[in-house]
Amino acid sequence: MHQPLLAICLLSLSSVFTVNSIKKGHNFTIHSSQLVCSLPGPQGPPGSPGPPGPSGSNGRMGLPGSDGQDGKDGDKGFKGDRGEQGRQGNPGKPGLKGRQGVVGRAGLRGLKGLRGSAGVPGTAGLKGEAGDMGEAGVPGGCDCGTQARSAFSVAITKSYPKERMPIRFDRILMNEGGHYNSSSGKFTCTIPGVYFFTYDITLANKHLAIGLVHNGQYKIKTFDANTGNNDVASGSTVLRLQKGDQVWLQIFYSEQNGLFFDPFWTDSMFTGFLIYADLVTPNQAQTTASPGSS
Repeated sequence: MHQPLLAICLLSLSSVFTVNSIKKGHNFTIHSSQLVCSLPGPQGPPGSPGPPGPSGSNGRMGLPGSDGQDGKDGDKGFKGDRGEQGRQGNPGKPGLKGRQGVVGRAGLRGLKGLRGSAGVPGTAGLKGEAGDMGEAGVPGGCDCGTQARSAFSVAITKSYPKERMPIRFDRILMNEGGHYNSSSGKFTCTIPGVYFFTYDITLANKHLAIGLVHNGQYKIKTFDANTGNNDVASGSTVLRLQKGDQVWLQIFYSEQNGLFFDPFWTDSMFTGFLIYADLVTPNQAQTTASPGSS
């Protein structure tokens, strides 16, 4: 290690160094006599410590350390003073319905209430037994004057009448009471009661659809088909009539008016008569007679 240093020192002895001063702009020369080459000596003893230097600035805060172990629980403290009462909390949810309690003792009887409205009528009960027959009533009469008579029997004199119009039976065989009108073909009730009506009609060349009418309503209808020979259609019924009611015959279907008249060997008849008149009580008879007596 010392040989390179020694060579450098020997070479420098024969040299003259010229150094330019950069800062002041002067040149100066160093002679080799002014250079001393020596080897380093042994290390000297350490020097005495120097005076302490000034305190440095505070360094940056280090990272937080890890948590230490939990300490032991301290001794139990004394009981504190009672605090103030807090605000009332929100109402809780309703609880489950409890079991029904024991029935209490009956209270005192209250005052009688007002009478309620009538209830719905109940179902009809069974029919009871027939009662004893009552005494015979006062004999009744009829609102028909001294004699209750009404009967007629009439015949046709023309064939094939018009449909849906009263048939005019204009040949009068009997007209007791004059209650049949041959001009209109209608019987008009004058004596209220029960009547019997019948008809026998000869048909030829056409079918026959004929009906008995009471106040515009058909009571019976008869249909007979033409078979190529003369035939007879008939019908009868019993009706209860009021005063002013009217009864007649008419064809009820178009082109079915085969009613036939032949003065030499056949007739078509319409007949009716009173079976019995309606009875009236003495009070009704007196009421009916009272306007005429005044």
